[in-house]
Amino acid sequence: MPSSSTTLISKCTIYPDQKSTIRTLKLSVSDLPMLSCHYIQKGVLLASPPYPFDDLLTFLKHSLSITLTHFPALAGRLITDSDGYVHILCNDAGVDFIHAKAEHLSINNLISPSLNYVPDYFKEFFTYDGTISYSGHYKPLAAVQVTELGDGVFIGCTVNHAVTDGTSFWNFFNTFAEICKGAKRISKTPNFSRDTVFNSLAVLEVPDGGPKVTFSVDEPLRERIFHFSREAILKMKFKANYSERLIQKTARNGFPDSAEILGKQVNDGWKTVTVDNGKITSFLESLFKTAEISSFQSLCAQLWRSVTRARKLDETKTSTFRMAVNCRHRLEPRMDQHYFGNAIQSIPTVAAVGEILSRDLRWCADLLHKNVVAHDDTKVRRCVEDWEKAPRLFPLGNFDGASITMGSSPRFPMYDNDFGWGRPLAVRSGKANKFDGKISAFPGRNGDGSVDLEVVLAPETMAGLENDMEFMQYVTAAM
Repeated sequence: MPSSSTTLISKCTIYPDQKSTIRTLKLSVSDLPMLSCHYIQKGVLLASPPYPFDDLLTFLKHSLSITLTHFPALAGRLITDSDGYVHILCNDAGVDFIHAKAEHLSINNLISPSLNYVPDYFKEFFTYDGTISYSGHYKPLAAVQVTELGDGVFIGCTVNHAVTDGTSFWNFFNTFAEICKGAKRISKTPNFSRDTVFNSLAVLEVPDGGPKVTFSVDEPLRERIFHFSREAILKMKFKANYSERLIQKTARNGFPDSAEILGKQVNDGWKTVTVDNGKITSFLESLFKTAEISSFQSLCAQLWRSVTRARKLDETKTSTFRMAVNCRHRLEPRMDQHYFGNAIQSIPTVAAVGEILSRDLRWCADLLHKNVVAHDDTKVRRCVEDWEKAPRLFPLGNFDGASITMGSSPRFPMYDNDFGWGRPLAVRSGKANKFDGKISAFPGRNGDGSVDLEVVLAPETMAGLENDMEFMQYVTAAM
């Protein structure tokens, strides 16, 4: 394999094209816990642009400046006032822009189908490694690194996690691409209102010297992208929603394999099933209309079972599957979908290892499903109240060796960006916020309902997962 060294060519500060009209933005109940988390690191792999690289850098710098005018919070800094409240000071201090080269690397070195694990090269395509969000008091809240490859380019974006969640991150990133491509108007205007349930009078006590990251950054890890086709996910969903008895009943009706049920076309609501031979059965159509457990919950349940088995834990031990959820649409009335900031909460689902492994997929999926459904307006507000009674940082990590944390979302528009010469070939992340049991969900590149899971595990657990046939039967090669 080629050397992994990436060379820094230049670094500069990009300022907003226009002065901010916003003075300060107070961090919310959802923002503050993220002060001990690393900055978010996500980026896209692209083919080489059809013009000189120096021109690309000029376009990107100019477009980033305009984008920051729409997202003035990212060009600011954090401040803590005399009462202990943390704010974003929108002072137009700017963001870092870095040009790097790794011309010895090709696209094939990075995303070849023959690669089992995510190459460490990607970790060099981002800046602010190991930087926690509290550092935004004296460091830029965002940075863009553009890495020139032998036959492509990687655009990596690093953003303070106390300032953005995944929804806000991708709105910023996609707006950046939109402007670079020449848009005169942006399609999704961010909402900076702080008049939400997350606005609070509670004060978070920060230890002297600032908070520390809550997990070990030195533990050995393996990282792999597992691709799940739409067909594979539907098979899991079918298995999660219907008992073995019902599945056997479909087999007696002439459908011995749920893959045959799937066929070639399934709509986004999973409500219509087209069979390979062209017949559409009202029997199966009615089943999917009444399905409750989602495809993603089914996938999460399978992952929970298989990772738990690979860890070889005692049956009496408790395992936790923690899932981040977007609260914008869960509140009544709903928050603006383009609200800028964190509007997320973590849903923990707990079960004994023995039950996870002895029960079927449906049992695990139903646990996850019920917790997600129960996280409504009342639950969101109760979680806010609980935090206000005891303000605390988010304890990111796997403290008991039996936890899984699912982040990001296959619903994020990660491939809905085109900087002017085509959609991304792949989406990847840096080394931030990674520990044994950290999973990130990405949409499949083709936008066909497939899902990529970025799985980070201890080496021995990863080996066990790769040998788990119940899990690997659903894994397919990405197209």
